[in-house]
Amino acid sequence: MRKGEQLPWIVSDELWARIEPLLPVVPRRADHPGRKRLDDRKVLCGILFVLHIGIPWEFLPQKLGFSFGMTAWRRLRDWHQAGVAAAAREPALRAQRRGRAGLVAGRDRRLAHPRPQRRPKTGASPVDRARTGAKHHLITEGHGIPLAVSLTGGNCNDVTQLCR
Repeated sequence: MRKGEQLPWIVSDELWARIEPLLPVVPRRADHPGRKRLDDRKVLCGILFVLHIGIPWEFLPQKLGFSFGMTAWRRLRDWHQAGVAAAAREPALRAQRRGRAGLVAGRDRRLAHPRPQRRPKTGASPVDRARTGAKHHLITEGHGIPLAVSLTGGNCNDVTQLCR
């Protein structure tokens, strides 16, 4: 980091002024108020830290003072369900088209666009009852010496081979 450069997960006043009106207001319950809710700005800094560094949520350092990892994850989930990402995406894309950085800058560009749906990398299971395929059954004694070997169809239950 160069002197005078701001850390990428610290939310500036200008950015916070744009994001704060988009966040849902959660009123405090009067009958069971419980623990005071963490500041949204600090939680947002924690979310950006996790996304920028690429660590698991539970490893968010508490000494930074942002929040607990699960608190940040839950808040991100709630904001996503409330449509905050979609509401923030439009002004950011408009600002980007006009040539300004807007909300989308550098590595945080991935936050402005939804991740594409991925297909599974493996095919159907060959041991599924509805599929064709084969199973190899092997029974061994305590030291690993094979006692019996059989080959059956993929839709055959394992228990039926144990009785033979």
